[in-house]
Amino acid sequence: MADAIAHPVTTLPGHIHELPKGAICDHPGCKEPAVVRVQGETDSLGCELIDLCDEHNQVRQEQEEDHEGVCNFCQAFRVVKPFRDPEEGRSGPVYQVCEPCRGRALEAFVDDEEY
Repeated sequence: MADAIAHPVTTLPGHIHELPKGAICDHPGCKEPAVVRVQGETDSLGCELIDLCDEHNQVRQEQEEDHEGVCNFCQAFRVVKPFRDPEEGRSGPVYQVCEPCRGRALEAFVDDEEY
């Protein structure tokens, strides 16, 4: 069974972590050996780690390719990816943000840092 990290992390969901020897897939009902440990749900307090076999890891990768959802910044329904607002720090909350909003947030942060 996978683990959790109970302290702030700087990585985002989807990050690959070191897989312990003998790990079994965490997908319900699956007893196959795990081939990867993936960072799952992440917030400013820590994250969950999920061990997956090859088959379930492939499903995860396909689902993450063009994930559509509501952007936490502009509320539009678009392709979104995990993002941390640089003003909230490297281990701040993780948002689901569209590309235009990510660009604006990063641009505003860089402009603020120059002064």
